[in-house]
Amino acid sequence: MFYHSLLSCWNHGNAHFLRGVVRELLHRGHDVRVFEARNNWSLQNLKSEHGTAPIRAFKRAYPGLSTNFYNLQTIDLDEVLADADLVIVHEWSDPQLAHRIGLHRAHAGKYLLLFHDTHHRAVTAPHEMARYDLRHYDAVLAFGNVLRDIYLQRRWTARAFTWHEAADIALFRPISGKRRQGDLVWIGNWGDNERTAELHEFLLNPIKSLKLSAKFFGVRYPDFAREALADAGITYGNWLANFKAPEVFAKYACTAHVPRRPYVQALLGIPTIRVFEALACGIPLVCSPWNDVENLFEPGKDYLVARDGNEMRKHLAALINEPELRRQLAAHGHRTILSRHTCAHRVDELLNIAAELTAEKKIGSLNHRSIGSMKKRRSPNASMIQ
Repeated sequence: MFYHSLLSCWNHGNAHFLRGVVRELLHRGHDVRVFEARNNWSLQNLKSEHGTAPIRAFKRAYPGLSTNFYNLQTIDLDEVLADADLVIVHEWSDPQLAHRIGLHRAHAGKYLLLFHDTHHRAVTAPHEMARYDLRHYDAVLAFGNVLRDIYLQRRWTARAFTWHEAADIALFRPISGKRRQGDLVWIGNWGDNERTAELHEFLLNPIKSLKLSAKFFGVRYPDFAREALADAGITYGNWLANFKAPEVFAKYACTAHVPRRPYVQALLGIPTIRVFEALACGIPLVCSPWNDVENLFEPGKDYLVARDGNEMRKHLAALINEPELRRQLAAHGHRTILSRHTCAHRVDELLNIAAELTAEKKIGSLNHRSIGSMKKRRSPNASMIQ
């Protein structure tokens, strides 16, 4: 598995799902090797801001998980992929690496090769995604139907499957007995102005008007964002390792999901990892509008939906003041995760996809050999026909 990083989740939400999938595969007895670039962006930012302590904490939180560092110029694919049955290349990998692995698969590999996309660049930066040469890949794994269809419509691949993210319930689970420290907690990165207006409308303004006790965690908060938090009475907690989120959720009455604009306007039906993890932890959730066209959840039962800032204010007030509403939402959302949105469910799906592609390859190989032997038997007549 070639991913941006297993070790670091600094502005890198894909690490959450990756860790859960790797843990589940190992639990089932598979031999899993993860590779990440030695100087990857997320890990370097994490170390520069927090040193190596988060790496040691990661190892305690995920015993048995390890990574392999590679250098793009020196990696020996013959050695690395010698015994592989299934290879997955994530879309934050360098296009050159993806291309080289594709060529290796075409010329020397007997493994299945999949490309995994968990981002919005296919919509917001299609020229970047067009750089990936997927000719020799068996299929694409896309974290939503709409993204899967984009790959097929643009002919970036001939086969694509939907493979949603999910919660690692070995880690993300309800924790009881924690003393309440506030009304609302939000875990999310400020980012690149993809939801600045939405954060003001659906979080900062309602929190300020209701005078809620709130705390935000995340990275890439510019000075103006921190000033806006302070003006709303919100405490800023900086970066939070994802494996600490369950304990933090347990200390607050509710949380919120404010999706980035591309997921609201173009990538319908993709909730991103935060929804799965919040519901898995049994914390009541309120979402700003996103269209669950794939019916992953039950809006109104798994979480509340606020169509605008005024409705968000009403929902937050209700959650703070009505313990029974909080209990019902938390319980229903948690049941939904356990029933169909865990990393175990996604590993089942991955193995089924691999089995389907393997069966197709075997049938194709048999047909190819049959056609080849037929041509050989008919070869004496070929010159006569010509």
